Amino acid sequence: MNNIRNIGILAHVDAGKTTITERMLYMYGEKRSLGSVDDGTASTDSLEVERARGISVRSARASFDADGIKINIIDTPGHADFISEVERALTALDGAVLVLSAVEGIQAQTEVLWKALRTIEVPTIVFINKTDRLGADADDVTEELRERFSTDFFTMNDDLFELAAERNEKMEDMYLSGITPTEDELKKTVRRLTKECRLFPVLSGSALKGEGIDSLVKAIKDYLPSPHENDDSEPSGIVYKLEHDKKMGRAAHVRMFSGTLRSRDSVKLANREFEGKISQIRSGNAGNNTDIGEVKTGDIAVLYGLGDIRSGDVIGRALDRLRSCEIASPLLKVQAIAEDKSQYPALASALRELSDEDPMLGVEWEPTERELCVNIMGRIQLEIIGSLLRDRYDLEVIFGPPSVIYKETISSSGYGYADYTMPKPCWAVIELKMEPRPRGSGVIFESTVRDDRIYYRYQHQVRQAIPDALKQGMYGWEVTDIAITLVGGSHHTVHTHPLDFIVATPMGIMDGLSRIGTTLLEPMLKVRVTVPEELSGRVIGDFIAMRGELDSPVIKAGTFVAEGILPVATSLNYSQELKIASAGQGFMTASQASYRECPIEMGNTTRRRGINPLDTAKYILWVRGAITEGLKG
Repeated sequence: MNNIRNIGILAHVDAGKTTITERMLYMYGEKRSLGSVDDGTASTDSLEVERARGISVRSARASFDADGIKINIIDTPGHADFISEVERALTALDGAVLVLSAVEGIQAQTEVLWKALRTIEVPTIVFINKTDRLGADADDVTEELRERFSTDFFTMNDDLFELAAERNEKMEDMYLSGITPTEDELKKTVRRLTKECRLFPVLSGSALKGEGIDSLVKAIKDYLPSPHENDDSEPSGIVYKLEHDKKMGRAAHVRMFSGTLRSRDSVKLANREFEGKISQIRSGNAGNNTDIGEVKTGDIAVLYGLGDIRSGDVIGRALDRLRSCEIASPLLKVQAIAEDKSQYPALASALRELSDEDPMLGVEWEPTERELCVNIMGRIQLEIIGSLLRDRYDLEVIFGPPSVIYKETISSSGYGYADYTMPKPCWAVIELKMEPRPRGSGVIFESTVRDDRIYYRYQHQVRQAIPDALKQGMYGWEVTDIAITLVGGSHHTVHTHPLDFIVATPMGIMDGLSRIGTTLLEPMLKVRVTVPEELSGRVIGDFIAMRGELDSPVIKAGTFVAEGILPVATSLNYSQELKIASAGQGFMTASQASYRECPIEMGNTTRRRGINPLDTAKYILWVRGAITEGLKG
């Protein structure tokens, strides 16, 4: 495994990361000719829609050999609409290259990616690209990194001995004693500090001209870690990407953390009931997808034949070192309308298949209303979905106007209670303590109940049921930023059915939410607006009108640049409005920021799907299949 590097290349859109990947593949002999994003010949842009638009919408893997080191690259999309692809790719990485433009510097998506990499502690190299462009200044960008992100960035021209001495006790002693370390000692220390995420190398160059790429590859080999050593021979891995092959069906891109998988092996999942048999294992390398027969610890490959495998599934045993963080959350919901009404079943099936590839789509089919809805990040993603439905499934679809996806939370603590003991046979009694958590911190669950009160296997059912139970709160939106503790309850040794606590949990959750009450949360965007100076007054007025917040705008060389946050609900069309107002000279870049409290009169509620667990009698009958009406709630 010392001869493998699994790295991701991440960037704000148009920073040039796909061009960097192409240049590496060409320079190290993996490709005979240099691919181009603009010409639609880039190896990692395999979809027709990617080639046509010149942007990456799916992550793609390529690998090459650099002097005996196998470097697996996962090239990720840069556009904010496809951040969920980046989120899934992060689970497969041991290291990362964060790409910035030497002209634009730190952009909205750059901040999101940097925070994610630090959250899951992925060793990172920064490559400042496009140094050949007019206005490029790699030194300025390096200083910007130090001012806004961390003082731990270094270039190869910095005093590495002093940097190491500030972070390593042995080097500090040598520094204070006037002892100069050998070149090898210093290199080893800096490498270790980089792999510990205490230092971050910064390199620069032009991928378009091939400048700085050799140095980047050398830095990847020297500073980014090999896969974690694992003596466990039992297979375990993560499906970080799913595709559909026209001939071979589902293609599961898997990063192996332990063990070996071979063709014809049976596979089970740690996260859900599933069993399948591998029909073939291929390299999954862009432009060179060959049959390799097996995949070993630390490597990446594509598995075929695994039925309804999904993106995010954990193969084999559960993973204790899985790197993951939530940086993507759908902002908008749209209704998908089949042009030919008879094609609704086919459309529902196609969207569910796409949802297996990208679980963020969250496809919802409401048969009583004949409504088929999907969740999206933005309008570009919607256009891509339309293209995929047309190209892959021959389906023509009309999308309704997007509506904002809100969330809910609680602002105070309280308790929820459920007593599911009728109609017999059943017995599940639970008491839940519910407490608010900081914004953006998500949901946590724990239990203080002993096994003799509620068997641990039943407590696990409560844990399993909570995510679904929180999908609809008092206003119909998902409930987040909440701590739930199982503090009381009971089972019955005779009457408790194995699924009783899964039925009781939503009843206890909704009982608690109804007692405490919930607060509406609206999604926010972090934006950067660039317009001619004469439009600065208008932009400031727009931010006020949209309930936004502006942060220290600047005017430089006749250009007004402002950063701030805007509610998604009020800024859906603002980017287009800016282009029109500025005759094409103004633009806005945006990335998902956070959620903030929103008065209900400025937000929106949504219709409940299914029967409300607060209507306990009807809900129990519905869950047990005794009634089927009332699916609208």
